[in-house]
Amino acid sequence: MSKAWFIGGAVALVIVALAGFGIWVARLPAGTEIAEAPPVPQQEAEAMLAALEPPKRERPLVAVIGLNDATETTDYLMPTGILRRADVADVMLLATEAGPVQLYPALTVEADATIAAFDAAHPEGADYVIVPAMSRDDDPAVMAWLRRQAEQGATIIGVCAGAKVVAAAGLLDGKQATTHWYYLAEMLKGSPTIRYVADRRMVADGSVATTTGISASMPMMLTLIEAIAGREKAEAVAYDLGVAQWDARHASSAFRVTRPFGTTVLANTLAFWNREKLGVRLDPGMDEVSLALVADAWSRTYRSNVMSYAISTDAVESRNGIRLLPDLAEAQWPEERNVPAFSEQRPADALDQALNAITARYGEPTTNVVAMQLEYPR
Repeated sequence: MSKAWFIGGAVALVIVALAGFGIWVARLPAGTEIAEAPPVPQQEAEAMLAALEPPKRERPLVAVIGLNDATETTDYLMPTGILRRADVADVMLLATEAGPVQLYPALTVEADATIAAFDAAHPEGADYVIVPAMSRDDDPAVMAWLRRQAEQGATIIGVCAGAKVVAAAGLLDGKQATTHWYYLAEMLKGSPTIRYVADRRMVADGSVATTTGISASMPMMLTLIEAIAGREKAEAVAYDLGVAQWDARHASSAFRVTRPFGTTVLANTLAFWNREKLGVRLDPGMDEVSLALVADAWSRTYRSNVMSYAISTDAVESRNGIRLLPDLAEAQWPEERNVPAFSEQRPADALDQALNAITARYGEPTTNVVAMQLEYPR
């Protein structure tokens, strides 16, 4: 087989695949519905808070679990950063194995402990377990650990597509739940007894709670803070985050694959010669919630990926004690390929500014693709 034939065959396969993708895009709906999020009855909001009250300790112990090879960036870092800045609980970042946790689509961190070390130190289990989206929904170590924590009385919170992980462990069978819009059908296919609740950013049923897409972990954590420490504390943290309201209101019909979404993804994917690697600088004491949101957003454009760098490749400790591992040392990264982390600004403002910067660089359609992936109501 000649090299020319092999390359020509490969190109033909790519063309066929792209043609098929183009036909699929053409069949998509022209746009999303313009829908207003329905109000949440007071009784429902109160039931949510009651379901999230601390099950064991006066000062709760929160465990955020992750897989070492791929755990969603914002799902892992944002709950930890928000709860630690609130100082209403002891929060531990866990990993299934020793070693760094590679986050997706950007950043690498050191966990505080492995699940085995956590179990040895806290045989009675956690009060709350936060479950991010992971590269595998049914990792055996995660499944066994989640079931054990649930049996010990922990409240399990599946953030975004982390709901699929909770479902795979059998903890959502027969319960009301939600998840990221893109993965909803997959979750319901795998766990058909789940009762999906539309138009809610977060849903609690007994000792299990779930949320919609990536950005929903912010209102979920504020609701958890309110359940632990009261409304006044939650309002103070919300102001610090730049969040005006954090109830469960959500317009589910506004989030789906549309023709503009598919067309933009196709165009950006085809423009491989314009794909960029952009750098985010890691500085001691920086706001990890802002960092996570900005790095996540820039890595979802289909035009760019984010690398992190610092003075050296030693771990950099964030504002609330998360140890971030740079991809590169500063001397290895060209300054002109930086994007600001907006880490001195309130996280909600940092995300909005990152989306504005993405619009300036790649255009509004790409920003809409990013916001749709984040399930961020703009």
